Order: sequence, then structure tokens, then C-alpha cells
Amino acid sequence: MHRKILVGAAFAAGVLLASTANAQITIAVAGPMTGDIAAFGQQMREGAEQAIKDINAAGGVLGQQLSLQVFDDSCVPAQAVTVANQIAAAGIPFVAGHFCSGSSIPASAVYTEEGIIQISPGSTNPILTDERAGPGIYRVCGRDDQQGGILAAYILDNFGSANVAIIHDKSAYGQGLAEQVKASLNAAGKTEVLFDSINQGDRDFQALLGNIQAANATVLVLGGYYTEGGLIIRQAKERNMDLQLIGGDALLNDDFAAIAGPAGTGTMFSFGPDPALDPANKPIVDAMIAAGTPPEGYALYTYAAIQAWVEAVTEAGSTDFEPVVAALDAGTFDTLLGSIQFDDKGDVDAPAFVMYEFQPDGTWKYAE
Repeated sequence: MHRKILVGAAFAAGVLLASTANAQITIAVAGPMTGDIAAFGQQMREGAEQAIKDINAAGGVLGQQLSLQVFDDSCVPAQAVTVANQIAAAGIPFVAGHFCSGSSIPASAVYTEEGIIQISPGSTNPILTDERAGPGIYRVCGRDDQQGGILAAYILDNFGSANVAIIHDKSAYGQGLAEQVKASLNAAGKTEVLFDSINQGDRDFQALLGNIQAANATVLVLGGYYTEGGLIIRQAKERNMDLQLIGGDALLNDDFAAIAGPAGTGTMFSFGPDPALDPANKPIVDAMIAAGTPPEGYALYTYAAIQAWVEAVTEAGSTDFEPVVAALDAGTFDTLLGSIQFDDKGDVDAPAFVMYEFQPDGTWKYAE
């Protein structure tokens, strides 16, 4: 699944170029190619590369081949704005990205001003579209208000009598998700026994776990990423705590299992329906496996974002901003996620989230 990333000078500069022979149209993928959650950036890059390979093999777009530029924002908002300006300076008409909501939201203002289409495969914070910077901003993933409601409903149905603690990592994604879970639980009449925060990059969670024990919580909801999640549940089990970890889509990575070890078994998380399990996508999945890049997480969501843009460009007969926006706003697109449309805010109408559970071998399956 995830392969470790070698960080070279090109990554340090924030830009990598994946060239395609005779390419005439360049598009971008932007995400965390370095840093603690670089695995998600790798997923995005691999999905984008496979999409371009398949699109070029089928004749390209408007009779031209595509090439890909990969931009690294390290999930840092200021760096994301720098990346957005680099994409604008390069004259690139479309970006599949960013991953982190905290990156997508500020970058989207640049893309709107510069006439660049942005389709995020993974930014779930509602602000991205509820406070949309302007036309041309879309996502092919669900929203945290959907995700928070699904997590809360699952907790109520399966752990209704348990004491629940909720924590977040202060990121736009993590805090937004935690607050949505809290709001949904509270609306159903259940009050959490602890609502607290951690910092991204923390490694010692003994004080937090002590507070969770003092509150007699046996369910912990994490609004945050797989690194901290894996460490928290591992340290909890080392304390012999009876604790069920439940998180959002940012736990979907095999590095979670590597960090958590056996303690990660049974951890649950929400994510969109896995397009890799759709028989219609088997040829693409098999091709990626054969290439040594089996799709996980956001690889196929990035592929689908590129598909939607390519179909809109084909419909518009141009890569120019306004006709492509019109096509995206009005069209229906045949993607790996199925037949999708975008609403007037840029949100996708595809199914939002389902629940998964980590298995002893580090893989995951749909939760029962």
C-alpha cells in the first residue's frame, strides 16, 4: 500500500514534474508530499499519474496529451497559498487538490482570482464551499457535517450507553470534524464527558489519557490524522485502557496500523465508499497494482477529480475558465465514483461516508 517517500531537492523546492511525451496541456496535483501526512499526498500523486496515463492512452484531451506537475504544500496554509501562486504563474488551468482543508480554503481564493479550476479530492471542511471564494471551486469528497453526523449516529447505535470523549488537533479539518460530532451527539441528547485538543506533532499522550480515564470514557472520537491516532491508541493499550478509538477519514492509511501495532485492531473510522471495491473499476485497480502503486485512500478520488475536469473540458471544447465552470456546474460526469454532479456550491452528490474497521493484519473492511 503506502510506500515511503524519498525527499529530494525537488520536493524541497515544492514542485515535481512528471513529464509525458508530447504533452501540450499541463495540470497540477497539490497536497502534502512531505511532512507527517505525506502518505496522503503520495496517494493523490499516484491517482493523478494513473489518470493521466489512462487519459493519454485514450487520445488525450481535445486532441492533446496531458502532463502533470506535482506541488507540495506540506499541509501548511501559507505554503498552500505559495503553491497556488506558483500554479497561477505557470499558467496551469486546473488543480486536483489540495488535501487538507486548511490548505484548500486559503488557496481557493488565489484560484478564483486567477481563473483556475480547483477540485479537491479530500478537503471536507464545510467552509470550503459554504464560504466559497468564487466559481470554479469543487470537491469530490463529502463534508464534515455529513461525516460528523454519520460518526455520531454510529456511536449512538453501537455505543449508546458509553461515556464519550472527543478530541481534535486544532486543524481546520480536525476541529471542524470534532465539533460536528459533538453537535450531532448533543442534538440527540448525549453529552460528551470530555472535549479537549492536542497538537499536531505531539508524541506523548499520557496526560490526555489520564484525563480520559478520569472521565471514565470508553469511546474516544478523534478529529485528527493517523499519526497521532496510532500513537494515542497504542499508548492507551499500554496503560491497559478499555478504549474504542473512532475517527474520520484521515485515519485511512496503512501507516496508522504500523504506528498503532496490534492496538489498532478494531479502530473504526468513516470514509467514502471505496471505489477500489467497485467491479467496474477493476481494470484501473489492477493496472495500479501491477505498477506497484495499489490504490488506497484518496488515489481514486484524485483520479475522479481529473476525470470530471477532463469531461467538462471536452464538453466546453476549451480549457478556459468560464466555459469549463459552466460545464462543471451543469454536467453529469462518469467517474470512478460513479455518475456524479456538483451542486451550486461545488459539493458533489455522490454518497458521503460509511464506517470501516481496522483488522488484525492492518487492512480495513466495512464495519458491521
